[in-house]
Amino acid sequence: MSKPANVVLLIDDEPKIRRFLRAGFELNSFVVLEAENATEALKIATFSPPDLIILDLNLPDLHGADVLERIRAWSNVPIIILSVAAGEDDKVRLLQAGADDYVVKPFGMAELLARSEAALRRYFKSATENPVVVAGPLSVDLVTRTVSLNKTPVRLTRKEYRLLHILATHVGLVVTHDQLLKEIWSGNQRDNIQYLRILVRKLRQKIETDPNHPRLLVTESGVGYRLQNRLDAETATDGVN
Repeated sequence: MSKPANVVLLIDDEPKIRRFLRAGFELNSFVVLEAENATEALKIATFSPPDLIILDLNLPDLHGADVLERIRAWSNVPIIILSVAAGEDDKVRLLQAGADDYVVKPFGMAELLARSEAALRRYFKSATENPVVVAGPLSVDLVTRTVSLNKTPVRLTRKEYRLLHILATHVGLVVTHDQLLKEIWSGNQRDNIQYLRILVRKLRQKIETDPNHPRLLVTESGVGYRLQNRLDAETATDGVN
């Protein structure tokens, strides 16, 4: 018996964008619902709850950030933001408000689908699932707290493992600087991003083939970090931040 298809709600006031999104998601076996404004979107989300929401910020009757806030008041459904704005402050604010991810317009359908799949995997994850997170050649066992790279054990310090653990439990999704600082450090160190950058650099030395051009632990500039679960995209960064 095949598993039921995931349902995605597309919230965008541009018919061309919705058609483009519908085609991409339907080709990947999603059931697609559409809304052209916030009022319609909130009605669908309430009475026909989807498994995933793709949310444009520029809606005619209500800003997408307000839609996000209203849905987050009662639902943990994965929400991926679409936006023409790439400002770091906006991205951080949306992630902290409960967005699971964001994609800046113009975007590629393959990237959006990959991020959608990552968000859905996290959403449907249960205690009965395999506790081992795999990201390319990297394997993280969240129960035994063991890490291996190409099946070779990797020795990490307590803070290095804590950083990797947080990223692994959000594999494929961006985790903000603020989230990481709060979960790893206490006291004054919680506000010092330089501590985080140093820790990221040390972890990359142990898990990346080329730490100066990381493909596993990648930087989301000005926002945070992401543990890539797919290595077929262009993910290399300079490894400095």
